[in-house]
Amino acid sequence: MAGAQGCGEAKIAGLYDLERTLGKGHFAVVKLARHVFTGQRVAVKVIDKSKLAGEAAGQLLQEVRCMKLVQHPNVVRLYEVIDTHAKLYLILELGDGGDMFDHIMRHEGGLAEPRAKHYFAQIVHAISYCHKLHVVHRDLKPENVVFFQEQGVVKLTDFGFSNRFQPGKMLTTSCGSLAYSAPEILLGDEYDAPAVDIWSLGVILYMLVCGHPPFQEANDSETLTMIMDCRYTVPPHVSAQCADLISRMLQRDPRQRASLEQIEGHTWLQGVDPSPASRSLLPLTSHKRVSEEEHEIILQAMMCGNIADRDTIQEALEADRYNHITATYFLLAERMLREKQEKQGHRHSLVYNLAKEVQSRPNLSDTFGSAGSAGPFTERGGLAGASRRPPGGDIGGRQPTGTLLKVPAVDTTITKSTPALQQICEEEEEDEEEEERPSAMERKSSSLNQEQMRAFLRAHRPPGRGEK
Repeated sequence: MAGAQGCGEAKIAGLYDLERTLGKGHFAVVKLARHVFTGQRVAVKVIDKSKLAGEAAGQLLQEVRCMKLVQHPNVVRLYEVIDTHAKLYLILELGDGGDMFDHIMRHEGGLAEPRAKHYFAQIVHAISYCHKLHVVHRDLKPENVVFFQEQGVVKLTDFGFSNRFQPGKMLTTSCGSLAYSAPEILLGDEYDAPAVDIWSLGVILYMLVCGHPPFQEANDSETLTMIMDCRYTVPPHVSAQCADLISRMLQRDPRQRASLEQIEGHTWLQGVDPSPASRSLLPLTSHKRVSEEEHEIILQAMMCGNIADRDTIQEALEADRYNHITATYFLLAERMLREKQEKQGHRHSLVYNLAKEVQSRPNLSDTFGSAGSAGPFTERGGLAGASRRPPGGDIGGRQPTGTLLKVPAVDTTITKSTPALQQICEEEEEDEEEEERPSAMERKSSSLNQEQMRAFLRAHRPPGRGEK
């Protein structure tokens, strides 16, 4: 069971029961799934390498590299990476409350400012953490912010456009979604990485308090013009302090935009808890956060379930691997902690009871069987033998990948954003060299053709400046 990465195509079925489709993209499908051994539900992002041209398949690892690096309470957790010949599977934490876009659409005129600042502070906190690790997201938008109702927080997801950057060095890749992209990205200029995320934060805050994007016109050409002119209107119900913070982020000149430190210290955000998730036990980002007794119980359960032996489990945890061993450990540990929290410290939860039963049996394999078979845990805490939900069909509507989404409760003319620019997420070399030539991998949704784009860029470039 050790070393799921590089396994055959069929092996995913033995590790996870794939259920209905949650979202689709050009190269990826996101499935609801159940981890066979623990019964915990996860999201599985399935990336079809056969649909990617040239070097694009290798560049998908950039998303994985960044997600492994940014382990934060307000970032969707990556549990496991399964790399096969034809597909790459990312096993992700499952959001239970839909995405922020749908939430905004259910509140005509935007959210009340106290609620909006509660969510916005968490997004800023997560991006600040990413930037400190020199990771830029480059596709910040409400569709990529997910609600976790059980944990009471929001989290960033979809790091498909993310990349590493070196402070002071400019990036060149044009990527992201039109309505949320900074002017310098749309112009194809070199750009300061943190500044483009800050522009997108300004768009998100505007949407939270106004209920619609600041730059979304009847067609892409008009939207581009509004962005380049930095022309938007703040409704009168928005407070002066909130409007001031928006204006500090939506600055045409990236050098004039507020820094993350200035955003976090702004008057409008004072008195707000920036990350309530940081005081929660879940999700686990390190095995060292469980007690020695809990650690031992988890090890016993995994060994008895033929996941791996003690030394192999310990080695995988210490090396911070993202294989089925560590995924099983963390999902099992989180289930234990969740039950512990729900019972307010009561120790006789399912996991404890089952572990004690395991230790008392002479033939331990009778309790668990192999991890490739139906596991001992089901979603509601039942033992093996309980019925499993059959795989379902696709849910209706176009939805972004990576999260469990809900259909909007109200009709709206505002549509979810899809990336309007080329995806040219270069995979950096080990020495973190600057990004190079464009990739063959693209995400397109803009109705603006190339001739229109070139004409628009020529009209908006400063005098005397030639095209690159």
